[in-house]
Amino acid sequence: MLKTEDQIRRLAALMGVMLMAAAEAFAQDRAAAQSARKIIVSIPDRKLAVMEYGKAIRIFPTAVGAPKSPSPSGSFKIVQRLADPTWYSKGKIVPPGKACPIGTRWLGLSVKGYGIHGTNNPSSIGHNASHGCIRLRNRDVEELFGMVSVGDDVELVAERTAETAEIFGGAAAAVVAATASVPSSVQ
Repeated sequence: MLKTEDQIRRLAALMGVMLMAAAEAFAQDRAAAQSARKIIVSIPDRKLAVMEYGKAIRIFPTAVGAPKSPSPSGSFKIVQRLADPTWYSKGKIVPPGKACPIGTRWLGLSVKGYGIHGTNNPSSIGHNASHGCIRLRNRDVEELFGMVSVGDDVELVAERTAETAEIFGGAAAAVVAATASVPSSVQ
């Protein structure tokens, strides 16, 4: 009887170690997947890309900061996710609903006062029209909301680069492609 109890204890200890190892592996896989996901916003292109493992899996049109209130540039993180947010500004409070200027979702960034959000003015998408935040149509921000997590990286890029040209295409991609095909002695 004593031998059987000892075997059960050993088996329980072994199972505990195996479960701990599996939980650690799962946590590492989840962390790797999160670090593999990133948002890139090209301010001049007024577009947002969700990137996974270096590839754009979804691109959304955006509105970015107006000339008098430009969007910040740099590397940030998502620090807050709110569904049906309330908008607060200089003594005004607008509850969730059709009149809410930040739409149906808010993804707060690690730069105070800025985020990625919806809008009650979808005609502003594609323009430099916000107070510095990144605006999306409500249906787009709802889709994005389901794709990202707190802690995901967000890169707000102020000027066209080879990377943004490759991701978003357009005239910048043609310029990058043309200079890539010119011998280095001519460049």
